[in-house]
Amino acid sequence: MAEPLLKIEHLTKKFENNIVLDDISFDVAQGEVIVVVGASGCGKSTLLRCINALEPIQGGSIKLHGEEIVYGSKNLAKMRQQIGMVFQSYDLFPHKNVIDNILLAPMKVQKRKKSEVREEAMELLRRVGLDDKAESYPRQLSGGQKQRVAIVRALCMHPVMLLFDEVTAALDPEMVREVLDVMLSLAKQGRTMIIVTHEMQFARAIADRILFIDKGKIVEDTDPDTFFEHPASDRAKQFLNIFNFERSK
Repeated sequence: MAEPLLKIEHLTKKFENNIVLDDISFDVAQGEVIVVVGASGCGKSTLLRCINALEPIQGGSIKLHGEEIVYGSKNLAKMRQQIGMVFQSYDLFPHKNVIDNILLAPMKVQKRKKSEVREEAMELLRRVGLDDKAESYPRQLSGGQKQRVAIVRALCMHPVMLLFDEVTAALDPEMVREVLDVMLSLAKQGRTMIIVTHEMQFARAIADRILFIDKGKIVEDTDPDTFFEHPASDRAKQFLNIFNFERSK
């Protein structure tokens, strides 16, 4: 059996005396798509931030390719290059146009040639339908377009894993679909992804596994059909009822 790409064991995260993640353990295989769901405040986004070492942890371990990811360590910058993270707030530099936003990290951090990165960036922009916006500035883009640029920016770093933190939460409903379509395309390409979302239909369509978190603990870890049709816990049943899904008996 192949070693998991990402291995999380007994992860504990606290903010002062508040336990946000309580003894979290799970593996992610190469090419697997994990969708993390749960009520607001359950620890979903904090989990992603811990994986990328944007937050220190108070217990347990996070390993990528068998190498531990440690907050503040000397090799952290190198480890982070392998993990692309896309936030709901886009985080594009407003004074740079689209193509320069994308080129910045590969050129400055990875020391790659501008011509090489630009060619790749333009091809990725074409795939997401934004090659005609390469010279535009963030203020000239819709929310959905900004989010697609943020995804391209992450891809240009050649990460082995992508983390998506509620990337459609700040979008108008009509813009949500264009971003989700890009993520579905990435899943079909075999990209390894961990996705935090409240879009339940999307979660069911894209996930290989669903992690349902409640009060900082993994309550269910199962395939999407089982989770949506036959949730094992009362808490998951209550959560799903909010979304008014019609489940067959």
